[in-house]
Amino acid sequence: MLRTATDRSWLVRFTLRVLLRAVLPATAAITLVLLLALDAPVGLALACGSLGLIVGMYYALSYSIESVEGLVARYGFAPGTAARMREERKEARDPEREARYAERWRSN
Repeated sequence: MLRTATDRSWLVRFTLRVLLRAVLPATAAITLVLLLALDAPVGLALACGSLGLIVGMYYALSYSIESVEGLVARYGFAPGTAARMREERKEARDPEREARYAERWRSN
């Protein structure tokens, strides 16, 4: 679990997981209820479904780091472990970049 939360494609996995488990089924249900039960026009139902998809993904991705940290904590790791490991990997990948950033923006 920790590897999937810290590798380079963690955000893609999170996005697909949220999309397939939560947002798409809820969006489809909203669209079908509007079409079948409330007899709404097709354009309105599709617009509401699309807006639900956009807003759902926006909020899911806005809190993706916190959601993955909670998932990692449920597996028994200390809170903040995944973010710390991703940061360490990023620093190890390009230490000169981090040094330049620190020199420019962290100096007093």
